[in-house]
Amino acid sequence: METKKYISPGGWFSLEYPGQWNEFEDEECSFLFYDPEKWSGNFRISAFKDSSADFAEQCMIDEMKSNKLSSSVKIKDWKCVYSCESFTEKGDSYDSHFWMTGEGNVSIECSFTVKAGESKEIAESIIASLALRPDNKKLPMEVIPIRVLEINRVNEAYDWAVSAIKDKLKKDFTSSRQDIVSLQKMIDEGRFNSDQKDCWSSFGIAFGTILVNEMDGMDWVTVVDGKKEFPALRFNDTSVMVYPTELIWEKIHQGIKCDLKCEFESIYHQVEEVL
Repeated sequence: METKKYISPGGWFSLEYPGQWNEFEDEECSFLFYDPEKWSGNFRISAFKDSSADFAEQCMIDEMKSNKLSSSVKIKDWKCVYSCESFTEKGDSYDSHFWMTGEGNVSIECSFTVKAGESKEIAESIIASLALRPDNKKLPMEVIPIRVLEINRVNEAYDWAVSAIKDKLKKDFTSSRQDIVSLQKMIDEGRFNSDQKDCWSSFGIAFGTILVNEMDGMDWVTVVDGKKEFPALRFNDTSVMVYPTELIWEKIHQGIKCDLKCEFESIYHQVEEVL
């Protein structure tokens, strides 16, 4: 089965989830995954960190004591405390499976809600793929499907840039190639200071939306590089990467001329070379 990799914000843990699934908005500190086309269950995961080296073990012991329906199970290398509850909603019956696991000072809680009687195998395969990421070791940069966290960041930056263009230039922004002219005017007319990084990063995001719309196969991703986690663009599964949050900002900050038409053409030629 094809899978996607997920790395939690802050880099506490990683997991592999089914390729046809996506991450969706959930409550704070909880991450939700499911198949938006053919629902086969909701998988949620939360992680908690403590200064105690046996935090995970103590959480599992407490769960076993407090939940009389729980039992000890093992999924691959993970010792888990498992329980299941059934409930009815709008006339339909569901099973909610719950696992508590973890290691050292990281406790992990997972749940999987499915229609009553359906398999929990998908959730078990996700749990089997779990890996804790050391916080005292520099790991190689990784590129993963864009997370909800970065989607929100992209949307907020895009909305700000569109509003600024509308306000200053009295023009609509449609994320098409012709809008490069508007972005270039915002750069050239000196409306913002060179140290206003958030502004220039937002215009970079707006430029990124043009690339996505004009180049089939260019999509948003999340880059995890040590403590840095940010949205970027990648063309299919190739090495062609674009970093919109830095593209304009770095040039402005260094006092270098930023020509977005030339940037677009350069990226377009990189895409053509890998096709």
